Amino acid sequence: MHSDFLLLMSGTGMKVIQLFVGLSLLIVLHEFGHFFFARLFKTRVEKFYLFFDFLFPFSGLLNFSLFKKVKNGTEYGIGWFPLGGYVKIAGMVDESMDKEQMALPPQPWEYRSKKAWQRLFIMLGGIIVNVVVAILIYIAVFGIYGEQYLPVQNAKYGIMVDSTAQSLGLRNGDKVLSVGGQPVTKFDKIVSSIVLEEAKSIQVERDGQRVDIPIKEGTVHSIITGTKGSFIAARVPVVVDEVEKGTAAEKMGLLKNDSIVAVNGMSAPFFDQYDSIKRSLAGQPITLTVIRGNQPVTLSGTVPENKILGFRPNGDLERYFKLEEIKYNPVQAVGKGFTYTFEQFGNYIRQFKMIFTSKEVKANESLGGIISFGKIFPAEFDMQKFLMLTAFISIILAFMNLLPIPGLDGGYVIFLLWEIITGKQVSEKVMERATTVGLVLLLTLMVYANGLDIFRLFKH
Repeated sequence: MHSDFLLLMSGTGMKVIQLFVGLSLLIVLHEFGHFFFARLFKTRVEKFYLFFDFLFPFSGLLNFSLFKKVKNGTEYGIGWFPLGGYVKIAGMVDESMDKEQMALPPQPWEYRSKKAWQRLFIMLGGIIVNVVVAILIYIAVFGIYGEQYLPVQNAKYGIMVDSTAQSLGLRNGDKVLSVGGQPVTKFDKIVSSIVLEEAKSIQVERDGQRVDIPIKEGTVHSIITGTKGSFIAARVPVVVDEVEKGTAAEKMGLLKNDSIVAVNGMSAPFFDQYDSIKRSLAGQPITLTVIRGNQPVTLSGTVPENKILGFRPNGDLERYFKLEEIKYNPVQAVGKGFTYTFEQFGNYIRQFKMIFTSKEVKANESLGGIISFGKIFPAEFDMQKFLMLTAFISIILAFMNLLPIPGLDGGYVIFLLWEIITGKQVSEKVMERATTVGLVLLLTLMVYANGLDIFRLFKH
C-alpha cells in the first residue's frame, strides 16, 4: 500500500495531480469571475459548476452531479464530465440551451434585462479574473523566490548542440553572442528568441572569432517537433550525481561526485565529448578517468548494447556557473508581476499567431489537449514551478476564452460590442444558432487536439 502510494506520487502520477489541482482551481476562479459580476449587477445565477453535469456539449444527455448543494438560490456542484465548468445565468443563451426559460417574458433579475455594458462585464468576468490571478501569482512568486537565471556571458564553457543545431553549423563550445543581431541576456531565452522572432541568423564566438551563422528554413519546425535533443544547452562537465544499482556504472565502481575527464585515454571533460565517445563503444570495453577527491582514478568496464552506463549526471547549473539572482521588495514584486504577465501574454499570442502565419509551424504538430497540458508539469513537485505554470495556464485560459467563437466568452463579447456600437441587440434566435455552431466547433477542436495527443503517445 505504501509503495503503491509512492509510485503514484512520482512521475506521471505527480504530473496528473498537479494538472488536476491547477486546472480545477483556475476553472473555479474563471467561473467565479462571471458569478461575481452577475451578482454585482443583481443577476440571478442558477448554477455554479466545476466540470459539466452533462455530456458536453449536449446539455440534455447524462445529466447528473457528483456533488451539489443549493445556497441562496444557486446550485453549487461538481459534474461528472471532467472538462471545464460553467455558471448558468438566468436569462442567458449558453451551453445549457434552456429554451423554456428563454421563451418566457424577461424578468428584472435576468441577464437579458441588464444593460449592454453590464452584460459585457459579466461575460468578461472570467477572463478578467484569469488575468488577475496570473498577476497575483507572479507577484507572490517574485516576491517570495525572486528571480534566478544564467546570464549568457556566464556560460563559460559555451553550448552543447543537438543534430539540428549541428546542421546549421553550430558547434559544441560555441559561445552565443546574439540572435538575429540582437543581444540575448538570459541563456534560457536563446531558443525562444529564435522561435518567436523567427530569426535569420545567430552570432557566436568560436576560437576567439565572431562567426555569423545563418538559420536556414525548417529550423524552427525542427526545434518545435524535435524529441531527441534540446537544440542547444549550456555545456557542462560530467559530474556523477547518482549511480543506479545493478548497472555497468556501479560495477565499474563509479561514485557520486566523480568527475569524468577522459574516456579510453581521450580527453572528455564535457558531457557532449564523453557521450559521443561512449556511444561509439556499444558492447566494447571502456576505461574512464575520473577525478575523485582531487586525485585521478581509473575505472574499467564494458558499455552495454543500449549504450547506457547507468548514472545520472549532475545538472545543477549553480555547481558550474555564477547565476544572476534578483530579489524583489513588495513594491518591485508588484511591478514585476504586472510586466511579466503581459510579457507572457504577448509571447503566447505570438505563438498562437505562428500557427496561421509561419510556414514552419503546423497545427497538427503544435496543437495539443489535456495530455500536452499535463506534460508541462515536472515529474517531481516544486512549488515555485507549479505556481509559475499555473499562472501561465491562467493566461492561456484568458486568451482562449477571448477568441471570437460563439460558445466561448469572446463570442458573446463580439455580439455585445455590436450591440453597444449599433444600438441593435442580436436576436435570441441568432444567438441560439451561433451558440450551437460554436459548441459543435469547440467539441470538434477538443476531439482533434486530444486525438493528436493520443496519436503522439502511440507514435512514440
